[in-house]
Amino acid sequence: WFSGGERQVSYDVLDLVFKASLIVQLVLLLLLAFSVVSWAIIAGKWRELRNAEQDSEAFLEVYHREPFEAAFEAARSLDCSPLAVVFLTCCNEMTRFARGGVPPAARRLDATQLRALSKVIDWTAMHEGHRLERGLAFLATVGSASPFIGLFGTVIGIVGTFRSIGQAGNASLAVVGPGMAEALI
Repeated sequence: WFSGGERQVSYDVLDLVFKASLIVQLVLLLLLAFSVVSWAIIAGKWRELRNAEQDSEAFLEVYHREPFEAAFEAARSLDCSPLAVVFLTCCNEMTRFARGGVPPAARRLDATQLRALSKVIDWTAMHEGHRLERGLAFLATVGSASPFIGLFGTVIGIVGTFRSIGQAGNASLAVVGPGMAEALI
């Protein structure tokens, strides 16, 4: 509450937002939208990365302690793990090589097969990295742009304050207060 002479003025945040200029309301709406989308991405990424870490740890434990067949079955059920996806892709590529003749486990891979396997591993690892990083560019952009958008809203509010001072012809708290409150919101 502010007592300005004989009248009392309420500076409730929502009241200030609804009485703000259109530009300030649009800035606040844009920042609110960015915030909601950012929190949704953060929550989704947290869940996705947690699941990927848990599945990767489970896969590595089976891979290091159990026979190949158990690791293969574990990889099929742990689809959130990027390691399991790379492992399954390698197994599929090796199976494709085996269709061409002697199974690769019974012989050494030739240079062409090694290059093909290396490409598949690189591509799959890159694809899994992109999958886990999806949405982070938006968060980085919003994180770097939002302060400037907020500063723009503050400047618009201060300009409105100076306009009010000019119209009133004095700089009393009753004239400056509402504009400054809008600028700070």
